[in-house]
Amino acid sequence: MRVAEVWLYPVKSMIGESVQGADLTAVGMVGDRAWAVRDEERGGIRGAKKIGELMQLAARYTGQVGGEVQITLPDAGTVCSSDVDVNQRVSAALQHSVTLWPLQPATDLDHYRRGAPDSSDMMEELNAVFGRETGEPLPDFSVFPPEIMEFESPPGTYLDAFPLLVMSTSALRSLHDALPDSTIDVRRFRPNIVIDTGDEPGHPEFAWAGRTLRVGAVDLEVIAACPRCVMVTREVTPDIPLDRTVLRHIVRDLDQNVGVYARPVGGGRIAVGDHVTLS
Repeated sequence: MRVAEVWLYPVKSMIGESVQGADLTAVGMVGDRAWAVRDEERGGIRGAKKIGELMQLAARYTGQVGGEVQITLPDAGTVCSSDVDVNQRVSAALQHSVTLWPLQPATDLDHYRRGAPDSSDMMEELNAVFGRETGEPLPDFSVFPPEIMEFESPPGTYLDAFPLLVMSTSALRSLHDALPDSTIDVRRFRPNIVIDTGDEPGHPEFAWAGRTLRVGAVDLEVIAACPRCVMVTREVTPDIPLDRTVLRHIVRDLDQNVGVYARPVGGGRIAVGDHVTLS
């Protein structure tokens, strides 16, 4: 196996950058989700689970990874994180009042605390976040770090739960085969690392949970399969439209999961073409 793609997401829930390589530390990929938007209507850091239009904006670094970002808006205009009107323009694009924030210290717990829910009915709220229809199961929440019950992300990060998401080329091919009328594009599923698994059928990464991937000179601890939410149904570009059938297949046929969560053991650099072994 080899690394087929590496993806860096400068701003939480926005389209990221396909890069040739990235540095990893014990807490994840350097520069990954170093920025996020804060909901100025209901409070809290928000992603596309709540503000779906975030997935139609793209972000890239203009210089040093982790520094200033340039955001491409749906109308193809751009705005930089240092521009005085960045919050106004991003809010207009989202039709929702937000402010753009870099990572804050992990001790600033109020910054990371969840904002107000959209519904006072907990089941209604969870079904909306996870895109579940009547009768469909919710994920096993014991998979997630306990702190994300109170906080939007583990404090000190803008990660949903764990540092990395890993997918295989087999998984992407299997999704395409199962959903021939849907647009199966890597940008819909937002992995950090895509591993070329050759002709292996199905979703081989599900069997990696609890094992270690050696990627180049870096070890990744594979934690668990990744339960999917409403984000995989969102419109990303006009060519990657809203599509709820993607999530129906994932919930019904894949035990709700696509890809696996992982965390680096130590640090180092990974790159496209790196050899990957499983231990």
